[in-house]
Amino acid sequence: MKKMKKFTILVVDDHPFTSDAYINLISKEMKENSYTFLKATSCEMGYKIIETTAKNNKKIDIALMDINLPPYENEKILSGSDLAVIVKEKFPECKIIMLTMHSEHLILNKVLKTVNPEGFISKNDIDFSTFPTIFFKIKEGENYFSPTITKSLQTLMSNTLHWDEYDTQIILLLEKGIQTKHIPEYLDISLSTIEKRKANIKRQLADQKISDEALINICKKLKLI
Repeated sequence: MKKMKKFTILVVDDHPFTSDAYINLISKEMKENSYTFLKATSCEMGYKIIETTAKNNKKIDIALMDINLPPYENEKILSGSDLAVIVKEKFPECKIIMLTMHSEHLILNKVLKTVNPEGFISKNDIDFSTFPTIFFKIKEGENYFSPTITKSLQTLMSNTLHWDEYDTQIILLLEKGIQTKHIPEYLDISLSTIEKRKANIKRQLADQKISDEALINICKKLKLI
């Protein structure tokens, strides 16, 4: 008999009722009893769970986190996004789902740059019927940004990134496996121009140190390609 894989899910929200709702909705839809849930209501509680889990050589497979959380000033963890960064450091394979009531461009862009979550959801975009479907899509490997998040970030990018058809073609060629140095063979622009454009996109969307694969994934999440 095939051994059933166990999944550990960390849920961090300062409203226990909301955390319980997420857990109940996931539990109701799962096809097997193979999930362990860890629950926290603050950055401090979340941090201690993360540290204990890592120390015990266990893992967290999925983390659902609200952006607004009571801070843990002793460790300079001021928000859910700060906590999510720690999760990524301790458990690089963990899928991060950020949830928020925020729609402000700059707040959302900061989360995108620092966390680059697999899921980024406005609480205004989900209900009891849609949340489980979205959760299990992300669990199975899809990236998902909800409509409010996508619209807000796209508005910011259109005002700051000045995206055009050349940028689209550069990213699409990278997605096809074409190395940057060979892109001038496909586009009528110089290699230096291509490198400057790619660096600008990385700087605006995340970090210039990110890989081309990570850049492609972000562009897909934002529906830029």
